[in-house]
Amino acid sequence: MNESPSVSSASNVPQLVFGKIDSLAARISSAIRLGRDWLFAHQHDDGYWCGELGADTTLESDYLLLHTLLDTVNAERFQKCANQILAGQNEDGGWPTYVEGPSNISASVKAYFGLKLAGYSADHPALVRARAKILEMGGVTEVNTFTKIYLCFLGQYDYDAVPAVPPEIVLFPNWFWFNIYEISSWSRAILVPLSIAYAKKPFKKIPASMGIDELFVGGRDKSRMHLHWSKKVISWRNFFLMLDRLTHWFERVHIRPLRSMALRKAENWMVERFEMSDGVAAIYPSIMNSIIAMRCLGYSVDDPQFIRAMDEFEKLGIEEETTFRMQPCKSPVWDTAFALFALGEAGVSPSDPRMVKCADWILQKQVRNPGDWTVKNKKGKPGGWYFEFNNEFYPDVDDSAMVCLALAHVEHPNGRYQRESVQRAIDWIFSMQCKNGGWASFDKDNDKMVFEQIPFADHNAMLDPATSDITGRILEMLATYGYTQSDRRVKKAIRFLMDEQESDGSWFGRWGVNYIYGTMQVLRGLEAVGVDHHEPCVQQAAEWLRMVQNADGGWGETCGSYDDANLKGVGKSTPSQTAWAIMGLLAANDIRSDSVARGIAYLLSTQNGDGSWNETHYTGTGFPRVFYLMYYMYRQYFPLIALTAYAKMVSGESGKNLATTERAIG
Repeated sequence: MNESPSVSSASNVPQLVFGKIDSLAARISSAIRLGRDWLFAHQHDDGYWCGELGADTTLESDYLLLHTLLDTVNAERFQKCANQILAGQNEDGGWPTYVEGPSNISASVKAYFGLKLAGYSADHPALVRARAKILEMGGVTEVNTFTKIYLCFLGQYDYDAVPAVPPEIVLFPNWFWFNIYEISSWSRAILVPLSIAYAKKPFKKIPASMGIDELFVGGRDKSRMHLHWSKKVISWRNFFLMLDRLTHWFERVHIRPLRSMALRKAENWMVERFEMSDGVAAIYPSIMNSIIAMRCLGYSVDDPQFIRAMDEFEKLGIEEETTFRMQPCKSPVWDTAFALFALGEAGVSPSDPRMVKCADWILQKQVRNPGDWTVKNKKGKPGGWYFEFNNEFYPDVDDSAMVCLALAHVEHPNGRYQRESVQRAIDWIFSMQCKNGGWASFDKDNDKMVFEQIPFADHNAMLDPATSDITGRILEMLATYGYTQSDRRVKKAIRFLMDEQESDGSWFGRWGVNYIYGTMQVLRGLEAVGVDHHEPCVQQAAEWLRMVQNADGGWGETCGSYDDANLKGVGKSTPSQTAWAIMGLLAANDIRSDSVARGIAYLLSTQNGDGSWNETHYTGTGFPRVFYLMYYMYRQYFPLIALTAYAKMVSGESGKNLATTERAIG
């Protein structure tokens, strides 16, 4: 890591000296300076930032299952995984998908099985408690499809009872009503290699003592393993279940005339996406599934492709003295863009060598080759950015917009190179605008909601529709580069956001938890493109943010708000969510309320001496209701952005605004 001197080029940040309250002004300036110094101290020598990306214990459980299947057991590593899993167990015996969340049946069954694979016996106290909770939640048959298929690999579930994932799906032409490009990019990256495994049906026999028959309510009865029909006879669920039953019947009688062709195409599709990527789609589940698929296809452990996939998979691991945990992926482009943006907003000179070095690194990551997105966007030319170190097939508009926002704070020596790169990205982002005016993440018009009824779609992220949070960020970026409401594409995006607003004034957050995130993103986007602060939609959103503020001055929202609308804006205060709320209120031109003052006071009082903040709750979203993320750097750059935005706004106001904050601090 680079050691950072204090930033001398801070003249762009107001010093906030207003007579009697100069001590508070100094404290805010000090907090900003410390936050900047912390970020620079954690910048990689190559110019980028990459914080840890945390997730639930299902990753460690799957790690144990994979190495058991491959017969590559490392006893010491297995014990460390077990320690990590045990540390995440709830008091009721189950395992959650986020900190302080309720026990989840799929996570709990995976954890229980993982511990048995690591050598724990059924009478271990942790497993006794877990077994009782799992049976209370309905047992193994209630887990999701991916978990059931993984259990099949080790003989703990019946292939005939799981939803079929036939490789023939890759043969459906792109113009057909259903094809792999009508589902989200991450779903197809997970499902294509999984379909190979489903077709080959790998099986490894394990000792009975490692099995989980005891987790079936009433015993392991095949009749209870199948998915249940909908009570509504004529329904999409029953239609897809009928197709599923037919597929299974064809499997049993070996009527699979296109199977060889399908497997070849699925293999080629998968292998193509090894190129210029950190594994297939550069995310944990698709990399893991590709490893299993390759072994099913006969790849040896010495094959270069297999070795490379295993290397990319193991790179996601973090091993410590007593624990081992896996990351779902790595987030260098995302973290770097936000860190660069935060530092620029905080007054670091755009020509600072560290800023230029960062821009050098991130400009090299711009996508120059077509990817999956071209199937539904034939006119667009490559120009976006992806999330990870390398993932050429899957740039996303959210990262691309954030990189453009960040680069606006840098004066690169090769200005033409920088301008052309940004313009390519903007052109690509415009080409990805959906028909409804919004933007999705990886694809365009990927919104056939009926496909969520497909039996294997129970991971709750089968599609990639346009979302408010991404659309808000894109408007903020476009405004930075001179686009206004006079542009028809901007107008269309604003109409989309107006249609998406909730009745209470908030907006849903697809990629951050949850309504606080979505509301902040939209308010910043609307403010940037010049929507009047007095518009009812803006003021209603601001009032909602003020209403959900916690007594300690901060804001928080649990991941449970994706399941229960009554939990919107409800949760323990966190630095990142507090920063989001402040950013949203400031975008609504609220700099005078007690809410903002108390929020600033919360950030000041919770900052550590080294300029960092602590955060234990998940504020990132992978798949709503299923999979959540802890971005370890959210707690660092979002508070810095919020404090700087506040400092800039109050510098043009009278001292009474800082006086309000001073009273809030006490």
